Amino acid sequence: MYKITSILMAVLVSLPAFADKSNDQHYTDAGFFDIHVCNWPDRPPFYLALLSTERFDEVDSVRIVDGRGEHVGDIGFDVVRKIRRKNRPEKRVFISHFPVPDDVQDGWFRAEIVLDNGERYTAKDYVTHQLLGRAQGHEPAGGAEIDTVPSRLQWHAIEGAGYYQVFIRDKWQADKLIHSSKLIQTSHYDLPEGLLEEGGYYAWKVHARDVNEDIKLGDFNLGSQSEWVEFMIE
Repeated sequence: MYKITSILMAVLVSLPAFADKSNDQHYTDAGFFDIHVCNWPDRPPFYLALLSTERFDEVDSVRIVDGRGEHVGDIGFDVVRKIRRKNRPEKRVFISHFPVPDDVQDGWFRAEIVLDNGERYTAKDYVTHQLLGRAQGHEPAGGAEIDTVPSRLQWHAIEGAGYYQVFIRDKWQADKLIHSSKLIQTSHYDLPEGLLEEGGYYAWKVHARDVNEDIKLGDFNLGSQSEWVEFMIE
């Protein structure tokens, strides 16, 4: 469950809000499609594909094909995030992940969306297949016992990363996720006052992405997550 939650939050922290959607092939009348190449610490590189839609009750199938027309997989409906918005229709985001094959090629991936009434839509996302490095050099470091409440978390900048997001869990509260930052463009994060406390036991990690809200690459193309790093405050 923690893995799914982290993936969802990393992807959903800044769903695209392009000023002009008319020329953006990620958008259709059935929703927004995007697919990322992910570099997580606990598994081989994989694709994370999503469909964000207000027409969630109408979607029958979402078939993903790569630039060569090869079938990548189908977005399922088991992993879903509900987004309730003031004075706007509810939106749901369906998320699935698929293995990256050895013979990958960069190109336009397509989502072939079919609704219950037979309507068909095609959304596109351009995918490149480099891997984005995972954050290292965490401060506080893993296993650290520090005598003062830190005001900042920092790590080594990642080549190719333009944006970061920080997640923090409270180990004393059954590993509860207590904070996720907005997207930042620095390799450090100044903590909100009062978030961490003396005597606390925490874990944190960094999600990185190459771009944000790109008309060709979507919300982002390459993403990575670091290991969870645990530390105690005396």
